[in-house]
Amino acid sequence: MMRILTALTYYRPHYSGLTVYAERLARALAAHGHAVTVLTARYDRALPPREQRDGVQIVRLGVLARVSKGVLLPSMPYWLWRYARQADLVHLHLPQLDAAPAALIARLLGKPVVLTYHCDLRLPDGLIHTLANQVSNRANALTARLANLIVANSLDYAENSAFLRRYLGKLHAIPPPVELPPVSAEDMAAFRQKAGIHPGQRLIGMAARLASEKGVEHLVQAVTQLLARYPTARVLYQGQYQNVLGEEAYARRLAPLIEQLGEHWTFLGNLSPVEMSAFFRLCEVPVLPSLNSTESWGMVQVESMRCGTPVVVSDLPGVRMPVKLTGMGRIVPPADAAALAEAIGDVLDHPQQYQGDAETVRRQFSAEQIAAQYEALFQKLLGGGDTSAAHPGS
Repeated sequence: MMRILTALTYYRPHYSGLTVYAERLARALAAHGHAVTVLTARYDRALPPREQRDGVQIVRLGVLARVSKGVLLPSMPYWLWRYARQADLVHLHLPQLDAAPAALIARLLGKPVVLTYHCDLRLPDGLIHTLANQVSNRANALTARLANLIVANSLDYAENSAFLRRYLGKLHAIPPPVELPPVSAEDMAAFRQKAGIHPGQRLIGMAARLASEKGVEHLVQAVTQLLARYPTARVLYQGQYQNVLGEEAYARRLAPLIEQLGEHWTFLGNLSPVEMSAFFRLCEVPVLPSLNSTESWGMVQVESMRCGTPVVVSDLPGVRMPVKLTGMGRIVPPADAAALAEAIGDVLDHPQQYQGDAETVRRQFSAEQIAAQYEALFQKLLGGGDTSAAHPGS
């Protein structure tokens, strides 16, 4: 049994790709018999300061203030020191402001540090955001230097990242953990009713926060073009679309364009895991039209693939890898609505050309399989084994 301390700014029930990743991995490691403690922010005072969930001990610290999308946690160094002393290793996630002091404290205590780098940080324009970006970049560099090992989603992303390619010598490529629960016929019927799905509709899916880096405007433009060819086309949009921190102006700019689509665009909000399974089975082609390196993989496309549904994604480092590995979809240039529309139409017309092995996808990217790869890495690090760079499935 290993004692693993994971420190990160946000944890569940906060919803983002990073927090979903961290929760799935922590839960799977705990299921393997390891003692996992998560040190995180109590960003919502309604959350308990301490909680045991799915075998994981969660310790939430008080928030002094918020800076852009981050928070200030003045008690973090004290609790890091306290919990790191009891841990065998410290696991950190970037981007986050507290990773640098956490890595420093861990190394002072002689504890090895494993860093998972999720994506580059790009904050909106503005003085506060610019300063936060600069501070974050310096903190990230210090964290990476202090880390014994760095994990990234793919070598493709790492080699194209101005930040990560400086650390390829200690980088290991491990894809994100993906899991979805099974669904019954009753679950499918309930989701059809909730979403108002009718026979004959051509369903295009998108699962993301309504954020500028997700390229939602290009899907809006693509759907506008597709309606002449597919008059019953309809977008089902899963994810937070109201009051997304830092994206209020973007939402206001998009609102009139989406309103023009009327019944051809439906916001569903955040769905439960069972509803997500139904969503990916009922949508004919989920789309990931992301624009930049804040997207490094796109777990939602693998969720779709494990449900047997092909996707259309942007040709971005890392993001293109699931389609390249499985053949389940099309890759298009970012910010190209015409190419996006053409690819969506191709998948709608010829879905059989993009059918892969959903069961193989499920096994390859399951939380249990990804946790086993981390577990082997941790054990080598603690046992003094060879931890030189490795890039399986990159």
